[in-house]
Amino acid sequence: MPAGSDKKRERQYEHIKESQEEQGASKSRAKEIAARTVNKQRARSGESRTASKTSTRDRKSAYERGGEHSHKGAQGPTRDQLYAEARKKNIDGRSSMNKEQLRKALGR
Repeated sequence: MPAGSDKKRERQYEHIKESQEEQGASKSRAKEIAARTVNKQRARSGESRTASKTSTRDRKSAYERGGEHSHKGAQGPTRDQLYAEARKKNIDGRSSMNKEQLRKALGR
């Protein structure tokens, strides 16, 4: 647990650590992720004495972004993600479409 933390941050740390372990991360990796996350939150809320630019630069937390940065790379969303979107829009023939065809049908 990062030094100088209050009870809220200790609970947050434990919750994140347990969650990471449930997802298959090793104990040391889970501790690292939890500590980094808590330290970043502390920096953003002004609870730490020093804060790096990267800790305070993002306007939104990962939770608030809600996957905005996901699949923005060269390949874009997966076929399954495109299929799910096509299903929501009730596009006919979607089950036999490949990724490129789904993209065109969705107007991407």
